[in-house]
This record gives sequence, C-alpha cells and structure tokens, in this order.
Amino acid sequence: MNIESIDHVVLTVRDLDRTCDFYQSVLGFTVTTFAGGRKGLQFGRQKLNLHLYGKEFEPKALHPTPGSVDLCFITTTPLDEVRRELSEKGVPIEVGPVEKVGALGTLLSVYVRDPDHNLIEIANYVR
Repeated sequence: MNIESIDHVVLTVRDLDRTCDFYQSVLGFTVTTFAGGRKGLQFGRQKLNLHLYGKEFEPKALHPTPGSVDLCFITTTPLDEVRRELSEKGVPIEVGPVEKVGALGTLLSVYVRDPDHNLIEIANYVR
C-alpha cells in the first residue's frame, strides 16, 4: 500500500455557521455544500468535512468531540502578514511565532483556536 496524501479530515463542531464563518473569513477557506446538504471547507486540494455534534454522519469516529483536533496549515503568506491579518480580525495568537518540525522540515508557526477550541497551527516552511 502506498498512501499519497490526505483528502479530507472530519471536524465535529457545535455550530456549523460559526465554524464556516471562522474558516472562511479568517483562513480564506471556501465553504462547500455536498451530499444532501452536508458542509465542507475547501482549501487547496483538501477539505475539512463538518459533522454537527450529536448529529454526526455514519461511519464516524468512536468518540467524536468538538475541540479535540490539532491541525497544521501551511501558508505561502509570510508569517508577519499572517500575524497582522489575525490581529486585524481579532483572532488572538496563543503561541508564536515558534520553530517546529513539519513533515518536510522546519516550520515557523503561530497557533490560534477555532470556535470549538481546536488548536490551529499556521506555518511557513523555513527555507
């Protein structure tokens, strides 16, 4: 078996509209509707599918819980500009910038929380 990439990740959320607004207005994701009204958040060649807490779709994780995910998103936007944009949008940075290790090398990262308190890392690869 040769796994090539991640296609999507499912986030269990308490409020679909609030989650869609955050990811669209703060991170620039595109809100999509598919499969009979389900919601997703498209970015690049991946997406986050959204399950409403208590009304998850089958099959699902054994214990789906809002706020239980840590995600890292790579951006081509310089981190100084990311920090400025987050500040302008009233999104507090919890940690950073700090150096971390990503899948392909060293990252410079900042961390924020989404509406369900998932930890969101926004990072640039250090070249």
